[in-house]
Amino acid sequence: MTTARNRPLTPTELDRFGEELDALRARTVAQLGRVDADYIRRVVAAVRYISLFGRLLLFVGAIGGAFVSWLFWPACIAGTVLLGLAKILENMEVGHNVMHGQYDWMRDPHLDGKTYEWDIVATGDNWRKTHNYMHHTWTNVRGMDDDIGYGLLRLFPEQRWRAFYLLQPFIAVVFAILFEWGVAIQELRVGRWLAGKTTHRAMWRKFVPVGRKMGKQLLKDYVLFPALAGPFFLPVLIGNLIANVMRNIWTYTVIFCGHFTTDVEVFPKESVRNESRGHWYLRQLRGSANLTGGKWMDLMTGNLSHQIEHHFYPDIPARRYAALAVEVREICGRYGQHYDTGSLPKQFAQVIWRILRHAWPSRPGKRRPLVRAEAVAEA
Repeated sequence: MTTARNRPLTPTELDRFGEELDALRARTVAQLGRVDADYIRRVVAAVRYISLFGRLLLFVGAIGGAFVSWLFWPACIAGTVLLGLAKILENMEVGHNVMHGQYDWMRDPHLDGKTYEWDIVATGDNWRKTHNYMHHTWTNVRGMDDDIGYGLLRLFPEQRWRAFYLLQPFIAVVFAILFEWGVAIQELRVGRWLAGKTTHRAMWRKFVPVGRKMGKQLLKDYVLFPALAGPFFLPVLIGNLIANVMRNIWTYTVIFCGHFTTDVEVFPKESVRNESRGHWYLRQLRGSANLTGGKWMDLMTGNLSHQIEHHFYPDIPARRYAALAVEVREICGRYGQHYDTGSLPKQFAQVIWRILRHAWPSRPGKRRPLVRAEAVAEA
C-alpha cells in the first residue's frame, strides 16, 4: 500500500500538468546537439577499452599466474571487475538508451535504436517490444505491463496470491543472478506454452532468434575467449561468468529500485481508458522511483537513477535527465504530487520488503484517485 500523499487533480490541472511537462520536453529536444553526440561516443569508446583491458588482465592472470604465482589473484580479480564494469556500461548507458532511440537523430548506423544489438542473451528486437512499447506505454497497468513481477513475483497486493509465491524470496535471488536470461525469455511467454495456450510450432518460431542470440553469447563468453588462454582457460571462463553475474545483479537492483519501492502504484486497465497526456504523465510519475547518488550513480545506472524522468522522456538522451529532474521535481511539487527519490540502500530495502511481504497473502489498501471525483462528475 502506498504511503505517499498525492493531491487528486482537476481535469484542468491535469491538462496544465501535461502541457508543462510537454513544454519542458520540447525545450530539451531543441538543445540536443554535438555535446550529446560526443558524450555517447566517449562512453562507447570507454566500454571498448575497459572491456579490452579487463580481458587482457584475465589472460595475464590465467597464463602468467601459472608461472608467477603472485600475478594470479590480483590480475584475475582486476580483470573480472573491469570486464563487469564494461558490461554494465554497455548494457545500461549504451544498449538500453540507444535502443530507446535516444540518439537516432545522429543518423549514426552504430547507434540506431531500431537495429542496435546489445551484449546480453536477450535480443534487441524482443526488448524493443516488451520494454520500449509495452512497458513504457502501459507502465504498471495490470494485464498490460508484463514488467509487473515479470510473471514470477508478486510485488503488489493487487496481484492475485497463489501458494507458488511463498517461494518468491528464493526465486527473486535466482532471478537477480540470471536476470539477462529472464529478460531473454520474457517475450516467449513460456507460461502460456506450458499451459497449452501456445502451440509447439508457434513457440519454436519465437524461440529461434532468441536461441540464436543465446548461442552467440555463450560461444563468445564461455568458449572463444576462454579458448584463447589454451590450457589456462578456466580462470578466463570463470571471470566472464562472474562479470555477467555482476552486470545481472546490478541491472536487476537498479530496475527494481525504479519500479517497486513502497510508494509506487499499479493501475487497473480501466484507468487508461481515454487517457489524456497529463493523465499519462501522472501515471508514469506514480509508477516510478528515483535514486540519489550523484554523477557516478547516474553513469553506472545508465541514468536510470532518474527513472521518473526516463518514464516521462524515454527517447531523450539520458545524460539530460539530471538537469530535467530539477524542473520536473518543481512542477510535481506545485501540483501536489509526491516525487519518489532516495538512496540506493533505502530504496532497495523497500523492494526487499515488497518481495517478502507479498510472498504472503495481502490485500490492497484504498486506492487514491488521480483525478478529483467531483471534478470528473462536473466535467
